[in-house]
Amino acid sequence: MIEFGTGGWRAVIGDLFTKENIRRVACAVARRMQREGVADRGMCIGYDRRFLSRESAIWFSEVMAGEGVKLYFVNLAAPTPQLMFTTRHMNLPYGAEVTASHNPAIYNGIKLFTAGGRDASKDVTDQIGAEANALSAEEIRAIPFDEARRQGIITFIDPRDAYLDSIMSQIDMKAIRARRPRIELDPMYGVSLTGLMTILYTARCDVDVINDRHDAFFGGHLPAPNPDTLRDLQGIVTDHHADIGIATDGDADRLGIIDEKGNYVPANEVLVLLYHYLLRYKGWRGPAVRNIATTHLLDRVAADYGQKCIEVPVGFKHISAAMDQHNALIGGESSGGLTVRGHISGKDGLYAASLLVEMICVTGKPLSALVQEIYDEYGEMHMAEYDWALTEETKQDIQRRILTEKQLPDFGVPVRSVSYLDGCKVCVEGGWIIVRFSGTEPRVRVFAEMETIRQADGLVKIMADFAGLPFTPASR
Repeated sequence: MIEFGTGGWRAVIGDLFTKENIRRVACAVARRMQREGVADRGMCIGYDRRFLSRESAIWFSEVMAGEGVKLYFVNLAAPTPQLMFTTRHMNLPYGAEVTASHNPAIYNGIKLFTAGGRDASKDVTDQIGAEANALSAEEIRAIPFDEARRQGIITFIDPRDAYLDSIMSQIDMKAIRARRPRIELDPMYGVSLTGLMTILYTARCDVDVINDRHDAFFGGHLPAPNPDTLRDLQGIVTDHHADIGIATDGDADRLGIIDEKGNYVPANEVLVLLYHYLLRYKGWRGPAVRNIATTHLLDRVAADYGQKCIEVPVGFKHISAAMDQHNALIGGESSGGLTVRGHISGKDGLYAASLLVEMICVTGKPLSALVQEIYDEYGEMHMAEYDWALTEETKQDIQRRILTEKQLPDFGVPVRSVSYLDGCKVCVEGGWIIVRFSGTEPRVRVFAEMETIRQADGLVKIMADFAGLPFTPASR
C-alpha cells in the first residue's frame, strides 16, 4: 500500500516504490487538482540524485500530462528546498520532489508541496494515498514524455538562480567577504554542491569539497549528516585549519556542522545558536517553534528575550503552520532541519548553512566559542538519541502499554508532565524523554535530554527496558 508519512511517501525501490505506484500517485494528484479547478495552473517537479529519481519524475510527469495537467519539469537534480521555493515563486498550487531524503540508498520516494511551497498536510496526503491505492493500472492515462513536451504540456525550467538569489539577498554577504572564512563542504553525494558553492564563492569564501561525485549508493553510507557519517569531514576541518565544516543530507533540506576544532555540533545546538544570533546580534524578535523531540534549551533562550517557544508534533509541516500562526522567527527540529521567517516554509540546508557562515563572520567568534557562550548563559543540555527496527509484535506491545494503557516506568526523578501529542513525552525534573514511532521508517525512537549525556542515557535505558528494547549505550 502507498502510505505517506511525516516526510512524504518513501518505500524500498522495487518493492513498493515502483513505476506503477508512482503513476498511481501522479494520477491521484492530478485528479485532486482537477476537482479543485487548478489543473490549468500546473505544478512543478524535481528530483535528487538517487537511483531512478529522474526516471520516476518522468513517469510522474507523463501521467500528469495524460490527465491534462501542465507540468514544469526541473531538468537538473535539485534540492528539495529549491522545489518548495519554486512552488511559491511561480504561484503554483502544487509541487513535488522525487527523493527519500536521508533514508538508505535502497529507498526512494515523493515529497508533495501545496500552495506557498508548504509540505502537504496529512489530510491532503491521506486523501491522495487512499485514492492512489484504489486506482487500477487500466484507469491511468499517460502521454509519452517527449510527446508531452512537443505539445507544450511539459515545460523544462531552471529556477536555480531565483532560488539562490533569494538566499543571498537575505544573507550579509558583505560581512562574509570581509572575513573570507575557510570552509570544508560535504554534500554527501547529494544535490547541494552547485548551490552552496555558488553562494560561498560569491561571498569569496575559500572552499574545499569532499564526496561531491554522483553516487546513487552514497559511498555506502547513510546520506544523513550525523557523528557517524561525518568523520571524514571532521578530519579535513582540522587538517586544513578550517573555520567550519558543513554537510547536507541527500536532498539538502537538513545539515550537519563541524566546528573549527573538528567537533560535531549537534543539530539542537545549531538551532539554538542561530536563534540566539538572530535575537542578540541582529536584533530580530519573534517566538521559536520546535517539535516535541527538540531541545528545551531553545525555550530558555526565548524566555530570556521575552519570547515563547511553541511545541508541535514531529513533521516540518507542523512547524511551518505554527510559524505562520505565531509569526515565529525560527522553527526547527533535532534532526537538522530549520527555517527562518521570510524564507521558505520548509527546512533548507543551504539557507541554514549560509546563515551559520554569516554568524561566525559577523560575531568574529569561532563556532566553539559561540557554543560555549550559550552554555555559559543558559546552562548545558545534552540529548541521547536511539532507535530500533520494529517487528509488528513489538510495535503493538509498545502501542498498547505506553500509548493506549498509558503505563510508564519509574524514572527515579519527579515527573512534571506527560504529553501524548506525538508518541509519549515525559517531562521530568531536569529534562525530558520521549518514545514515538518513526513517520518515515518502521522504527521506534527514544530521545532524552538532560544536563549530562550520562543522565540522558540513563533515562533512555529505563524506557528501553520497560518497552522490551535491547539497549547498549553509544560510545561517546
